[in-house]
Amino acid sequence: MLHLRGLSCRMLDRTYPQEWVEHYNANGYALRDPIVGWCLEHVGVFRWSNPDMPDPYGVMQKAAEFGLRYGAAISLGPKNCRSIFSVARADRELLPKELEELEKLGRHIHQLLPRELELTVKQIEAIECVAAGMRMKQAAAFIGISDSALKFRFRAIREKLSARTNAEAIQRAKDYNLI
Repeated sequence: MLHLRGLSCRMLDRTYPQEWVEHYNANGYALRDPIVGWCLEHVGVFRWSNPDMPDPYGVMQKAAEFGLRYGAAISLGPKNCRSIFSVARADRELLPKELEELEKLGRHIHQLLPRELELTVKQIEAIECVAAGMRMKQAAAFIGISDSALKFRFRAIREKLSARTNAEAIQRAKDYNLI
């Protein structure tokens, strides 16, 4: 699953075999992947076996070598807020009923994702201090709040950004162009 908002990737979840993911990343396939290209330009369901799909870099042939022979992609939402779901099998094409269920599941997940991701002015102030290298105690003193108030702000920031740690929250805030 890939969720894009504008030019930023907001969510990426891969369940393909680790060997394929490593090969895909090492060879920079994301920018050459014909499925991703199709999904960025279209909404709907697209089978990997579609004969109209150009694949000048042989990404799909390489995927088949890793057991990802048959698959489909589901592209949902407007271009400025697009979710892409791609699934694969080694043994057979996905049945129409399976594609229908996958599209329904994809729509449900897409609707659950936040439409706009924003931090409050106070949250931005807090995360920028820590991102600049201040320790939590220093950042709290600089902002003029208690340590516990800063921890509370960071808990809310982590929740909004679906981050487990403050470091992950800072990285996501940078990735999402929030700071």
